[in-house]
Amino acid sequence: MNAKLFLEITMENDKGRIQKTMNSLPITSKSRVLDIGSGPGVLSILISKKAAHVTAVEPSREMMGILQDNIKKFDITNINCVNKRWEDVDTETDLEGPYDIVFASYSLGMVDIKNAIIKMISSSSSSVHLYWIAGSNLWDIYSPEIWPVLHDKDYQPMPKSNILYNVLYQMDIYPNVNVSKLNYINRFSSFDEAVEYCIPMYKITNSSQEQILRDYLKCILKNRDGFLTIEAQTNHVEMWWQK
Repeated sequence: MNAKLFLEITMENDKGRIQKTMNSLPITSKSRVLDIGSGPGVLSILISKKAAHVTAVEPSREMMGILQDNIKKFDITNINCVNKRWEDVDTETDLEGPYDIVFASYSLGMVDIKNAIIKMISSSSSSVHLYWIAGSNLWDIYSPEIWPVLHDKDYQPMPKSNILYNVLYQMDIYPNVNVSKLNYINRFSSFDEAVEYCIPMYKITNSSQEQILRDYLKCILKNRDGFLTIEAQTNHVEMWWQK
C-alpha cells in the first residue's frame, strides 16, 4: 500500500482511535515515550508536541520515510526513528531508554508476543500501554466471505485482546483494562483508491485476485456524502500497567 495513501486515510478515518489513545497516555512535558509500530508517525508527531522525547520504531521503510519527511517538514527535533521490526530491535544500541511510557497501538501482530512484551517492559521505567481489538474488527466482518475465494482456504482472524490478556496473566501481569466502542469508517474518494487500500489487506498478488476484489468491493462499498465507504463498529481495548 502507498504509505501516503495510508497516512491520508488514517488521518481521516482513525480520528476516534487517535484521540482515545492520546487521552489515555499520561504524557507530560518531561515524558520520554517509545512508540512501537508507529506506522507513518501520526501518534509520534502528536506526542512530540507534548513530550520531551519520542522514539518511533517502524519496520516499513515507506512508512518510516513518511514520518521522516514530516519531521523535516515541521522541523521536529525530539523524535528518533528506528526502522526495524520490534523483534529485531537491540534495546541497548537502537533505543535511548529507559522510557517513561512504552506503548504499541494496533501493532501487536508479533509472532512471539510474550518475548515482545518482555522487551517492552525492559525498555520502560514506568508504564506500558497496549491497544488492541476485542471481537471482530472491520476486516473480520468481510474476510470470511471473500478470503476462501481469493486463497482457497478459510480465513483465520488474528489473535485479539483475549489472547493478549491471557499471555499477560501467565506472566503474572494483571493490567488495567478499558474497553470502549469505536465507530470505524473507511472513506475513499474513488473506487481505485479503495482497491489500492484493500489489496494488501486481502493479500492480493495477481490480476485474477484483484478482479475478484474489485467485484466484491462493488457489492459492499456504500455511497455517503460523496465518498465510498466501508463501515463497522469495533471494541477498542487499552491494557496498561505500571512496571
